[in-house]
Amino acid sequence: MSFLPIVARELRVSARKTGLFWLRVSAALAAILLGSWAFLINQNATRKDLALAMFGVMTGSTALYCLLSGVWFTADSLSQEKREGTLGLLFLTDLRGYDVVIGKMAATSLGALYGVLAVVPMLAVPLLIGGVAPGEFGRMALVILNTLFFSLTLGMCVSAMSRSGRWATMTTFLLIVSFSALSPLASGLLSVIGKWPRAQLLLLLPSPGYTFAATFDSTFKVNRDPFWWSLETVHGLGWCFLVIASLVAPRAWQDRPAGSRIWRHLNQWPLLGPGDDEERRGFRRRLLDRNAFFWLAARARQRPAYVWAALGLLALGWFWGLLRLRQEWLNAAVYILTALTLNGIIKTWVASESSRQLAEDRQAGTLELLLSTALSVEDILRGQWLALARQFLAPVLLILGIFFVFLLGTLRDPGADDERLFFIWLYSMGMLMLVGDLVAMYWLGMWRGLTAKDPHRAFLGNLVRILLLPWIGIGAAALFIATAAAMVGYEPGNYTFINLWVLFGLAADVGFAAWARHQLQTKFRSAATMRFNPTTDSKRMRS
Repeated sequence: MSFLPIVARELRVSARKTGLFWLRVSAALAAILLGSWAFLINQNATRKDLALAMFGVMTGSTALYCLLSGVWFTADSLSQEKREGTLGLLFLTDLRGYDVVIGKMAATSLGALYGVLAVVPMLAVPLLIGGVAPGEFGRMALVILNTLFFSLTLGMCVSAMSRSGRWATMTTFLLIVSFSALSPLASGLLSVIGKWPRAQLLLLLPSPGYTFAATFDSTFKVNRDPFWWSLETVHGLGWCFLVIASLVAPRAWQDRPAGSRIWRHLNQWPLLGPGDDEERRGFRRRLLDRNAFFWLAARARQRPAYVWAALGLLALGWFWGLLRLRQEWLNAAVYILTALTLNGIIKTWVASESSRQLAEDRQAGTLELLLSTALSVEDILRGQWLALARQFLAPVLLILGIFFVFLLGTLRDPGADDERLFFIWLYSMGMLMLVGDLVAMYWLGMWRGLTAKDPHRAFLGNLVRILLLPWIGIGAAALFIATAAAMVGYEPGNYTFINLWVLFGLAADVGFAAWARHQLQTKFRSAATMRFNPTTDSKRMRS
């Protein structure tokens, strides 16, 4: 048998995909647009400042793309094979764990690599302008490729240990955030306290974000060692993830029922465990009396507890900062950062849950059975709404209350007297956008669950359409406004960008929600059977 036979086969198959060509073109076009935006915004600056601004924007966006590549490309690779029951068949042959893991990684991440290779040469444009040193460009190219390797291997490691695509995606994302942002944040808190300087450096080294920041000459020339240590640490972690995935994959593909000991421990927690027979019957009866699909989507009683547990952990971290820094912690920057964190967590979670049930039922073939019963499409839509409300309504109301408390705390700050109306407008629009995004994610998530290839794509498609597309429009509008303002000598205010955020965000919410609602009400049954004839039915869905 040849060395890494799956890699050779998967590369031949992937090379024939037309999507790889368009991915390279899209990545290069995005780099050109970002570089042009940075150039137009800073066209009146000196040549050095212009080059550094373009270099920072282009490399920062590329590094972010590399960091999130593991979430998009590899997080659901092996877990999808487990759900389809094909992973075990591979291990009936002479294949080893590393054969399968590296083969799946090569198949799923080829597009990510091609996208990076299309962008890296364009990063040399600031080098030609004259404000970036050749060594700085070389180090940045090395960091970008290293970050891509780290993210892809982390996704493979999580996927080898997971069966649910949604769980694998969210876990990969949280781990990337932990390594990239939370680790440097913990190091910064230790530096504020003034203790354990060696621990501060150890917390920084495994962070790809720190490696990126240490690449620039302004930091690298002061002390070169931390950059190389961090680069080697991140690269070593990538190989560790790959080895773990290779060891776990041959042993983690079987279904293992929960043992009686685990079952007994779970039953001791009324909110987390399934409960005894009488509790399960009572819970089932209450849900079935309201809506049959409500019971199907909400029969796992512990899901609301997970949301409250996540909010509780954030609250513990927030109050720990308050105890450490006391009055210095109570400022507008901390309030806004906390609000953004809560906002991102709840939206991501709702986007995942809104598409999960329909996507899993359609993939398993049980959705057709549901539609053959007395359940109507309206009953299914209402049951999904009830399930989401049971899981998220109280936490969302709490988050809205926290936003209001943060607004009151900001208004009490003497330093915010000159910007009181601005903060009132900011928090008011933030609360409006939170509600609008969640409603849009409910409708679009259900439609994506019916039409996407798998739950993983349904979840990511929901996020891209509701959260990412508006920011692309905001960036284009901000570029136009900044260019026009530079010509006439006008400087846009803070209200301009908040209004752009609300305008594009609400337009995406209303547009996608109305479209998805219409599709669900008119094409629900035909979309539910797309898995039997995907080519013909997908054309009919688009028409």
